[in-house]
Order: sequence, then C-alpha cells, then structure tokens
Amino acid sequence: MDEMLGMRQSVALGSTGITASALAWGMWRFAGDDVGRATELVQAALEAGITLFDTADIYGPDNGEPFGASEALLGRVFARRPGLRERMVLASKGGIRMGVPYDSSPAYIAAAVDASLERLGVASLDLWQIHRPDLLAHPRETAQALEALVASGKVRAVGLSNVTPAQVRALRAHLGVPLASVQNEYSPLCLDPLADGTLDLCLEAGHAFLAWSPLGQGRIGSGDPRPGRARPLDPRAQAVRDALARHGAQFGVDATAAAYSWILAHPAAPIPIVGTQNPERIRASADAFKVGWTRQQWYAVLIASRGEPLP
Repeated sequence: MDEMLGMRQSVALGSTGITASALAWGMWRFAGDDVGRATELVQAALEAGITLFDTADIYGPDNGEPFGASEALLGRVFARRPGLRERMVLASKGGIRMGVPYDSSPAYIAAAVDASLERLGVASLDLWQIHRPDLLAHPRETAQALEALVASGKVRAVGLSNVTPAQVRALRAHLGVPLASVQNEYSPLCLDPLADGTLDLCLEAGHAFLAWSPLGQGRIGSGDPRPGRARPLDPRAQAVRDALARHGAQFGVDATAAAYSWILAHPAAPIPIVGTQNPERIRASADAFKVGWTRQQWYAVLIASRGEPLP
C-alpha cells in the first residue's frame, strides 16, 4: 500500500528561530466594534491549536471600515486580555497605500510598522511582511529598511507576500537578515506556486510558505451553512470540491478540512491561512490533521483541478 504523506503540526519560520502552528488564522474579515465577539474568535483559533495570526494594515476598507481597522480591533482585544498576545505569533503586513497603491520606500516601511504597532498596542511584531511588491523600489533599499526593523527590535522577522520567485531572489541578494516567509495565494484551485517555482524556492532556501485563500476564495470549502448563501460552482471547482469531499468523508471530516490537509501535505509544509470568522468553523479547522493522503489520492485532486491527466 502507498505510504501516507507526512504532515506537520508546527512549522519553522525560515531560520529565524520562530516556530508557528501549521495552520494560521487570517483577519481580512476581522471587523466590527464587538470586542467580546472578537475575543471569542481569537480564543477559538487558539483552542484549535493555531498560534500564527495574520493581519495587515490594509484590512478594513474592504469591510467598509477605515484603514487599519482590523489591527485596531485586535488591539482592543489585547487591551482587554493582554495575556493573549503572548500566546501567539503575531504577523502583519504593510506597503499598500490607499490611492498610490504600493510603497516600499524606507520611510514608508518605517512609518507603516510604527502605525501598526500603535494600533495593535504592542511593542513588537513577530513577523512583518511587505504586502505587495512596489515595482519602483530597489530591493537594496527595501532590504536595508527591513534590516533596520529587525535591528530596532520592532520586528523579529520579515517576509514577502504576493511575489514571484525572481522578486524573492532579488530582495534576498541584498538582505542581511533571514527571510522568514513568502505568502502567496495557493489552493487546490490556485496551483501557481506549484508551477512557477515558488514552493521549490521555499524548499531550496528554507522559507516558510503561507497560503492565502486556501479554499479557492471559498469555492471549494463546505459552504456557508446559512440558507441561500451557497455559491454556484463552475465545473472545475465542483470537480475539485467533490474530490475533496469524498476523500474527507473517509476520515469523518468535510471538504474544508480536506482542502487544508491537501495543502499541508506538500513537503514545503505550506501554512493554510484559515479565513472564516465563525468560531465553530475556526475550531473545526483542526480536523485537517485527521486526514491522511497517499500519493495517488493527492494527485487525484491535482488532476481534478487541472482537468486533464498529468503527463
């Protein structure tokens, strides 16, 4: 019988000495004024074994809230329950400016981190990532700005998001501190990191890889339980979701957990960023570790996504 693929429950963030959970919780939709409810969500993630919390300064406007609103809400949670901060690996991102749209100049990077720290009410971040690459920023200057953050103690580790392998290498050529992470979209529907060399680069250099939108923008998860909220699927997404649901059923879990586990099974140990803002679904994300994959089973999902046999 084909052996089951290995799956970790914790992941090193590069060579920084920081270890985080193999699942992360993302705060793109972390919104509102109910601090009690927000605290419940944070606690649900911790109860699921999640220690890596991923936010960004731009999280807010997409929810009809001001720039920095998600960080500010988490800051209010910390003010009420300061002990929660010590239980997590806290990550944020910056470099997107309203109307610009991207700015990785040294002055802006420094100002963005200071603003994030103030909103969060913390002295330092465990991980800070450039959210999207600024094509007008020389990687030498960006690298110097990131080094200064680490030297100041405001940031323990740095990373990049939404980048190509070439952009990672260009920055790393000038960076005097370890690059902890790369964060790109990756799911059984978005296979770009498999094809463009990003996951290979992470294996080569030891970078952690964070996978945003691991459910294909919600298309291949178990769906919204509220009546009338299920999204229609195109044939490809339906085929992938069906394959995940069938496989998950063998282990008593749903398509969502199967999708997370499919991502986890890659040898680069990608970290799926759980995006739900439902506490029960956050807790259920730990079901991903109940699922096993043989090579044949894992490749069957890949083939369903490709819509054609592998060569």
